[in-house]
Amino acid sequence: MKSKPAALKRTLSPLMVWGLGVGYVISGNYFGWNLGLEKGGTLGLGIALVFIITLYVTFTFSYTELACAIPKSGGAFDYASRVWGKDIGFITGMAQNIEFVFAPPAIASGIGAYVQLFFPHVSTLFFSVGAYFIFFLLNASGVKLAATVELVVTSLAVAAIILFCMITFPHFQIGNLQRSAWPHGWEGIFAAVPFAIWFFLGIEGVANLAEETLNPQQTIRTGFVSAMITLVILCLITFTSSIGISGWEAIVYDSSGKISDSPLPLAMASLVSIESWSYSTVVIVGLFGLVASFHGLMLAGGRSTFEFGNVGFAPAFLGKVNSKFQTPTNALFFNMIIGIIALLTGKTGELITLSVFGALTLYIVSMITVLKLRQSEPELPRPYVAPFFPYFPITALIIASFSFVAMAFYNLHLALLYLLIIALSYIGFKLIKK
Repeated sequence: MKSKPAALKRTLSPLMVWGLGVGYVISGNYFGWNLGLEKGGTLGLGIALVFIITLYVTFTFSYTELACAIPKSGGAFDYASRVWGKDIGFITGMAQNIEFVFAPPAIASGIGAYVQLFFPHVSTLFFSVGAYFIFFLLNASGVKLAATVELVVTSLAVAAIILFCMITFPHFQIGNLQRSAWPHGWEGIFAAVPFAIWFFLGIEGVANLAEETLNPQQTIRTGFVSAMITLVILCLITFTSSIGISGWEAIVYDSSGKISDSPLPLAMASLVSIESWSYSTVVIVGLFGLVASFHGLMLAGGRSTFEFGNVGFAPAFLGKVNSKFQTPTNALFFNMIIGIIALLTGKTGELITLSVFGALTLYIVSMITVLKLRQSEPELPRPYVAPFFPYFPITALIIASFSFVAMAFYNLHLALLYLLIIALSYIGFKLIKK
């Protein structure tokens, strides 16, 4: 008998959804964002962050309305399909898949870089690929177990950031924020956009858990909004405390002058011995931040790919639910293989940018969908209504659209690659359907 989405097990509480929401994103505090400092300096990335925080706050409150009104595991794909039809739904779903498939290998690279600090003679790929297999097995074993692990790991990761800030803030100097703050002028703002987005990329994955929550409307609303508030606070304190120690160059380049994937350990190393308990604690517990996002995005990506297969937009085997564990094992395994292939390219910055292109496409279509759905289905039950409508979704739409154009201008070859993936996938979809 064909498996149906209803076979996904409802076990998630609001606290678990908060843990997953923060966990999807918290790796952005531990690595990746510092690459934006090379592009724009402190001021360039800082200005970009002001706009991106505004984007995510307005987006989150608007997107929560969709998630509560249409609680489906496909997330943005299901919302767009309902309002705009299968073609736009497919493109939106592919953008979502690109985000959730290409972000994890970038994070896996960061995991390898952090673990290698303790085992310098072992290749980072060994740890990165190993992480894929470990968390594939965990995600495949059951959503409640996966969410419980995510909650514990996320809580530790949040605690590590608080500890990091407690150690670094006494050494904070405003002059370090001002040092070489504007190295590339206005262009630096636009070039830093994808790395500002990396601070929050993946928060929308909460919506993909709607079919596995105990009370979709209430649970998603509470977990989504509280996760976003937490992430904004963590972003601001990480940004200021890291740079305020020795300037932005100190957390971008390691001792050999190479760009580093581990900015917080670099910041700590300028204050304490690498053999000290505080350094080891931040690095070891900080590793949980990368693990939380890696694990969480694998979970959300599995649901997104599963929904594609379940509705016939991808091979049917991807839409199967494991009869024993009630998890989309086939979709999780497929995403892992693609992720490992992407990981082997060794291009962390490019993977981040590709995943951001997918996210921005999702944000743009979703905000248009919120606006349209209010007109086309005014009687649709909405357990949560976006505040300041229509200003919030319009604000998110404008910033997301502008960010997409700016990113495409400064990353033309990656923009073309992204559009090529979308185009080839769409052609394959039409041929299969025909």
